[in-house]
Amino acid sequence: MKNKILKGLSQVYQFMLDELRIIFHDPGAILVFFIALIIYPLLYSLAYDNETVKENPVAFVDLDHSSFSRKLARMADATEQLKVSWYPGSLKEAQQLFFNGEIRGVILVPKGFEKNILRGTQATVTVYTDAGYFLLYKQVYAGSVYSLTAFNTGIKATRLLNDGITLNHLWEVPEPLKLNTHTLYNPAGGYGSFVMTGIILVILQQTLLIGIGLLGGTTRERNRYNHQKGPKEITGGSISAVLGKSMAYLLIYLVNSVFALMWVYQWFHFPDKSGFLSTLILLVPYLLSVSFLGLAISVLFRERVHSLLFMVFLSPIVLFLSGLSWPASSLPPLLYSLAHLYPSTIMVPAYIRMRMMGVSVGAVSIELGWLLIQMSAYFVLACVSYHYAHKRFDRKIGNLAEIELPVDPT
Repeated sequence: MKNKILKGLSQVYQFMLDELRIIFHDPGAILVFFIALIIYPLLYSLAYDNETVKENPVAFVDLDHSSFSRKLARMADATEQLKVSWYPGSLKEAQQLFFNGEIRGVILVPKGFEKNILRGTQATVTVYTDAGYFLLYKQVYAGSVYSLTAFNTGIKATRLLNDGITLNHLWEVPEPLKLNTHTLYNPAGGYGSFVMTGIILVILQQTLLIGIGLLGGTTRERNRYNHQKGPKEITGGSISAVLGKSMAYLLIYLVNSVFALMWVYQWFHFPDKSGFLSTLILLVPYLLSVSFLGLAISVLFRERVHSLLFMVFLSPIVLFLSGLSWPASSLPPLLYSLAHLYPSTIMVPAYIRMRMMGVSVGAVSIELGWLLIQMSAYFVLACVSYHYAHKRFDRKIGNLAEIELPVDPT
């Protein structure tokens, strides 16, 4: 029994070395496994480095031409969200600027704005913004609300002072409702801090799947199913091959994860409440699940390019199903179930809770359990896939050996 275990471990170790040797001698695998894992996290992080969209150009249509309207324009321009770049004379001119892409929104102050305020009647300000682009819509709307709220507060304070309330007493007047807001886990409200954790995990998954499929297609192209010595060793050989190859991928991607999930985090100051090491309990089964899934489907690719085409086609779908752009739980039931075929659907929300929110392992124990179940299921699937792939290859070799070539008597 001991000798069998040692022999099995020796086979696993040999398969791991063979796979590493194949990877480091394959330019395509090096590109996917290493260079892509450097370029993509850095590229996305640099693109989102500003975190929020600031100084959005807007047009201020002042039909009142009063001191109050000019003050409101200055307050809007003072916010970090807005930059009053144009002062068109009419809404039609502002509309043309918007259609030309020169502004992101329009603030319209109607005629009689100051007069209504001085009379004590309600005045209105109209804000036009593009709701088709949510990030810009949010910023233009927020900047407009901030400036209007500050302006409105100033008007109320002026009225109270005119009613005889002293400035000191004004500050002592209790507010009917005081709102205390605490922005948790992403204080700046940055888009990069929100999205980059999930994107990096999806990048790890997709590059690993593409790379494994690339190597699987290469194996089919070059007929390298050469580790099976006989029918009796097929099952054990498949298990050893799957374990050995997956250990090679795990080793490479743990190193990649140090770069993508630790160094990139530090360089771009992404929210980090737990640190990299504490998340390894999620990361290891995640990478193994992806490795086993990749090995299971790699036997389907007849050529190495098929892996690239298939996985790149699925990448936008996987990103959507991960729950980053839309909560996975809000998907239709069938699509929600299919989404869980990918380890990233389980991993992304659990990892974000650990890394950004700093929750304990116990808080993500359900997700961890599902990752372990998924890892086990894909391991069995990979072993079965390799078993039948190698069996089919052995049958093909046997058929070739039985072919008798005709001999020309001349």
